[in-house]
Amino acid sequence: MKPKTIKTRLKVYSYIVIALLAILCVRLAVVQLFHQQAYQTQAKENRIRLVAVKAPRGEIYARDGDILANNELVYTLSLSYLGLNGQDNVVDNLAKLLQSYYPEIDKSYIEEKINLQKYRLFEPLIIVRDIPWELVVEIEENRQTLPGVTITVEPLRAYPEATLAGHVLGYIHSISAKELANNEESKYSINSLIGKSGIEKQYEKELRGKDGARRVEVDANGRPVRELMTLEPSPGNDLYLTLDMELQKVLEKSMDQVLNQIQERYPKAKVGSAVVINVKTGEVLAMCSRPALNPDDWKGKLSNEKASYYYPPGNYDPMNPGAEINRALQEAYPPGSTFKPITGMAALDGGSVDPLSLVNCGGAKPNIKCTGVHGNVNYYAGMARSCNTYFQEMGRRAGKDNIIHVAREFGLGSKTGIDLPDESQGLLPTPQWKKEVNATISNNRYAATLKRLDEKYNALEQEAKGNQEQLEKLKRQKQQEKNQIDAEHDIDYRWNTNWQDYDTFNMSIGQGYNDYTVMQLANYVATIANGGYLMRPHIMKSVVSHEGKTLKTVKPEVIDEVDVSPATIAETRRAMLAVAQPGGTAHFLFAHFPAEFQVVAKTGTAETGRQGDNPKKDYHGVFIAFAPFADPEIAFAGVIEYGYSGGGSVGYVARDIFEHYFGIKDHLADEKALEDEEIPSTNQSNENQDVVETDPTVRPR
Repeated sequence: MKPKTIKTRLKVYSYIVIALLAILCVRLAVVQLFHQQAYQTQAKENRIRLVAVKAPRGEIYARDGDILANNELVYTLSLSYLGLNGQDNVVDNLAKLLQSYYPEIDKSYIEEKINLQKYRLFEPLIIVRDIPWELVVEIEENRQTLPGVTITVEPLRAYPEATLAGHVLGYIHSISAKELANNEESKYSINSLIGKSGIEKQYEKELRGKDGARRVEVDANGRPVRELMTLEPSPGNDLYLTLDMELQKVLEKSMDQVLNQIQERYPKAKVGSAVVINVKTGEVLAMCSRPALNPDDWKGKLSNEKASYYYPPGNYDPMNPGAEINRALQEAYPPGSTFKPITGMAALDGGSVDPLSLVNCGGAKPNIKCTGVHGNVNYYAGMARSCNTYFQEMGRRAGKDNIIHVAREFGLGSKTGIDLPDESQGLLPTPQWKKEVNATISNNRYAATLKRLDEKYNALEQEAKGNQEQLEKLKRQKQQEKNQIDAEHDIDYRWNTNWQDYDTFNMSIGQGYNDYTVMQLANYVATIANGGYLMRPHIMKSVVSHEGKTLKTVKPEVIDEVDVSPATIAETRRAMLAVAQPGGTAHFLFAHFPAEFQVVAKTGTAETGRQGDNPKKDYHGVFIAFAPFADPEIAFAGVIEYGYSGGGSVGYVARDIFEHYFGIKDHLADEKALEDEEIPSTNQSNENQDVVETDPTVRPR
């Protein structure tokens, strides 16, 4: 290339470079002179991060101020990128150190945590909370091999009473990615603990408090350089519950001891739940579910042993039922004979029955056998002896629609609206429900039969391919079989989807499709007790700020006043009173009670309805009651799975509650009260406990 040409091109390039530099200088001048403040603010924001400082959760108290959940200062082990050199080595060293204390925490667990927080490296990565002092010492002794590992002191939830009211309180655990993504208010970080069940979940907003913050300077990679300042956190609000501490302790103690004793006769009786409620206010005074839940178990990663206890693998096993759910709210059971007051009220209120009218019980019925040969019984004697014959006749006279209406009025088959999460609706069966459910089942069965028919004849037609005469014969045979299938399906469909008389008979004595929660049963019997006011049960009494100011108080709320007449409710209360009097199925439980504390009750023996259970041997024990008869104060409902009978199982728990509440016996002062007591054997599949005869012509007083 000629020198002249090179010189010309260099001159052009020089002009281009000068022009570009001029443009850049002009742009820099514009930025410096006109946008200096905006860009300076952005730069500062890019190098300053706010790191949350955990706020102590609000504390939870029983109604009289006893602490159920508070906070304690614990050592928390975290990883920080500040000073972290050779991350892989640090993770290896830390995992090895933790193994002897936490077998479930290994290298992969720590790496998974790091991966979850990879876009927020300026925040400390919490590995485990509440580490023991011995581990703190060991980490400090190995400080040279653990750069970036820090130990801080922070408040952590504590439950001084361990399993007491465990299902009611619930537990807190690490926030999930889904929960974090759904949190529009950005109140949480990946390290946050959040209420997962019970009160902790229901009142998360009140309890969580307002986190403080540390202003941290970070480099271009988001790694912390130095701390600038700290804003102190604001604690959450305190909650006062309606729970009565003494009744809660008696309820759980009694439930545990009764379960332990009856397991000698009924090994599958490992599950129980019960509720005690104030009939005038709807306040829940006590609630328990067994197997027990200890909220402290969720402070960190669940061990394999605890995970199996709370979430057993495989299908439901009565011998290993799992403990995570609150069975007083989240499990529904057939009510058995505790449903009979509903049937009785439906018959009485419909005007088709007088409470003194007699029905003859010969011990049998075309549909369901009775619990015994009771002879002529009226409403009171029928209730006292739990006579299936009498209440099936009442069901026939009342009719399904009246029974369903009364059950719905008393809240059965509907959520109670209690302020606890994940409440089950239960099931109040209706003709429409039966049609919808069984229509699907019947149609699926029909479709499967037609599919098998097609497969059968497709194979035969392949074998007869080319033989027209044989093919025509197969076609006729297939049509004949299909016609037969269609006819059978039509009969099956109409029978299974239409409400039958046996459905009414089953419903009238609390069997069939009936399924209700223990909370529903407690609210239903409380409504009978208070004269027909369906209250909204509640467990929270008041919200108080950490400065001591009352922010909210829950007042009694009437959901509905039932349209069953006061006279019918009064007669039903008298009939249920007979259950606990001489001749009644629960008399043996309350015979020693003073006259001023008369108990009104109904026992129940319910077929489980579970696949694989023996319908002649496997029964749930169900029990409802309230007291005193003259001026009701509290109501009880409880279930013991595979407890055989209500009176012979969970009825003892009800007895202990009423004894303690009315001062008849102090179950907390005498620690051996139940341990030294034998529960009588119940070897019948009915509710009769060697009762004496009652006079069927009089009303209980």
